[in-house]
Amino acid sequence: MPPTDADEPSSGLPEEPGGLLGRPEDPERRRRLRDERPQLARGRPGDPWDDGVGDLWEHGAGDGGAEETVQRGVLVTGASGGIGEAVARAFAALGDRVAVHYVHDEGRAEEVRASLPGEGHRVVQADLADAEAVRGMVDEAWVFLRGIDVVVNNAGVSPAHRLVAVSYRQWQRAWADTLAVNLVGAANLAFCTARLMIDRKAGGRIVNVSCLGAFRGEPDMPAYSASKAGLNALTQSLAVALAPHGIAVSAVAPGFVASASTSQLLAGPEGDAGPEGEPLRAQSPAGRAARPEEVADAVVYLASAQAEWASGAVLDLNGASYLR
Repeated sequence: MPPTDADEPSSGLPEEPGGLLGRPEDPERRRRLRDERPQLARGRPGDPWDDGVGDLWEHGAGDGGAEETVQRGVLVTGASGGIGEAVARAFAALGDRVAVHYVHDEGRAEEVRASLPGEGHRVVQADLADAEAVRGMVDEAWVFLRGIDVVVNNAGVSPAHRLVAVSYRQWQRAWADTLAVNLVGAANLAFCTARLMIDRKAGGRIVNVSCLGAFRGEPDMPAYSASKAGLNALTQSLAVALAPHGIAVSAVAPGFVASASTSQLLAGPEGDAGPEGEPLRAQSPAGRAARPEEVADAVVYLASAQAEWASGAVLDLNGASYLR
C-alpha cells in the first residue's frame, strides 16, 4: 500500500546540491546557453526565468486561434521523424518554439529544425536511458526556449523479442533496454520538466505517446506493450499529482501509423497480411493506417488550454480498429 504520510521529509531521499535540477552549477555552460538563445519578445528584462506566462493557460494559449500571441516552449522527444516530426511541425505552425530531440541522427534532426516555420527552434540530444543525459537536455531546452510549457514524450524503442525465438539473455536485454527508454526515460523527463514548471508557477502540459499494444498486447514485442501500459499508468498517476500545480497530463494511444519507417512494411506483403496474419491496412474499417499528422493534431489538442479537463485521459487513435 502506498504511504499516506504526506510530510515533506517522508521520502528519505537525500537532497541534491545546487543547479537548476539538482546538479552542481556550471556557470560557463549556463552563459554559453544564454548567449546562444535567441532574444525573443517575451519575458521581463533582467529576469531570465520569469517569461511573463503566469496566466498562459488561463488565456487560452495553444488553441490555434487568431488571437493567440503567446509563444510556448515545446520539447518533443524522438522528433527527427514519424509522429515526433509531425508533432514538432504542428506546434511550430502555431508559432511555438520547439526543441527537436534526437538520439543518433543529428543531421536528420537539424533538417527537421531548419524546415520548421517560425524562429527560436533548437536541436537537443540525449540518450533517454541515461538519467543524467535527460536532466542535461531539459536544462538546455529550458534555458534556450525560455522555459518549457509543453512536453511530448514520444521517443521509444521496440526491439523484437518473441519469447520462443530468443535466448534468455536476449530476452532480459530487450526488457531492460525497452523499459529504460519507454517508461523510465519518460518518467525522468516528466520529473525534470514538471519540477521546473512547478517552480515557475505557470502550469504546463505533458502528453505521452502510448500505443494500441498497451491494451491489445504485442506478441513479438511484449516489453514494448508492457512499457506503454506502464506509461498509461504513469500518465494517470502524474495527472493526479500535478493537477494542483496547473499541469495537465494525458496520453494518446495510436494504432498502426504510416511513416517513413513503416512504408516498406505497408507496401510489401505484410501490408495485406501482418506477422500474425491480420491485414495491417485493414486493421481499421477505414482500410488504411493512420497518418502521423492525425496523431499530431490530437497531441496539440491535449496540450491546449481547452483540454485541461482531459487530464488523465488516454485517447485512442486507432480508426475503430480496437474498441474498449
